[in-house]
Amino acid sequence: MATTDDFSMATTQGRQADSLLLWILVWSELAVFGALLVAFMVLTMMDMEGAALFRAHLHPGLAAANTIILVLSGWQAALAVRLGTEGRPVRRPLVLAALLGLAFVAVKIFEYTLEARAGIGSLGALAELYFLVTGFHLLHVVFGAAVLLLVAGRPSQTNVVTIATLWHAVDLVWLVMFPIVYLT
Repeated sequence: MATTDDFSMATTQGRQADSLLLWILVWSELAVFGALLVAFMVLTMMDMEGAALFRAHLHPGLAAANTIILVLSGWQAALAVRLGTEGRPVRRPLVLAALLGLAFVAVKIFEYTLEARAGIGSLGALAELYFLVTGFHLLHVVFGAAVLLLVAGRPSQTNVVTIATLWHAVDLVWLVMFPIVYLT
């Protein structure tokens, strides 16, 4: 017959396995984005003139605004974790984090529109890699914002910590991507 201690130990082991899987996911995401950004840097070094022409079509001001938006969003996700550990309501910061994520999406789509009108897509492999890496990140933001809203609807400590961790990984990717793509 199972005892309370057996159940408690199984629950602890389940949480440790969940945590391990979460960190495997985070590190695999960072590795994928890292490989894409290394490829971007290599292409930039291989064709400095083409890279300069490419960067002339970018909008670093919009990217900087998006950096601020994502940092504020990450702050809200962190606030939700902190409030959750104190037993206080976490819905508002989760919803604000998601809304800021969606604001990031709106700014990025506007930026893509400007770039498409300027003909950036015809600038070769660097432009293609730019759209691949930033588009892949954008999909992560859309997905993360949706999950933030889902968790806000039914928050639990585990779910809040999990989505906040993933959201911070998305933030971290952008914080590394921003200077590599827009400022170098």
